[in-house]
Amino acid sequence: MTETATQPLEMDITQIMELIPHRYPFLLVDRVTECVPGKYVRGYKNISMNEAVFQGHFPGNPIFPGVLMVEALAQISAGMVMTMPQYKGKLALFAGIDGVRFKRVVRPGDRLEFYSEILKLKGPVIKTKCTASVDGELAVEAELMCAIQ
Repeated sequence: MTETATQPLEMDITQIMELIPHRYPFLLVDRVTECVPGKYVRGYKNISMNEAVFQGHFPGNPIFPGVLMVEALAQISAGMVMTMPQYKGKLALFAGIDGVRFKRVVRPGDRLEFYSEILKLKGPVIKTKCTASVDGELAVEAELMCAIQ
């Protein structure tokens, strides 16, 4: 991880795996492009036809599942939280989902861009506002909560 006083963090896949416990095939974030600990994070996942989920969702009409888009937002949010010194080495668990809206179908070949910002941080509970988009078009939005253990 690289950071200066004015530069946000950037993380590749190995650095992401140092922060969150997810692994293939359930690690759904490829890269963090910008992270200001305790404030916001940006990153992405490249959606590939090689993903096992497309064997069954749906044959002949591959659509990336909405539930996996929400999980990816939770993962990138947890990674941002884990960059904060007080949460280093801890585990972020999904605690709530509010206001989820799916706006666009996501298919193989798309780059799913994530944005998550902290709305509220109270002790071990963090609430974030998240979006995922493709080519600037909103695919999903939600408010997510995680609890730190």
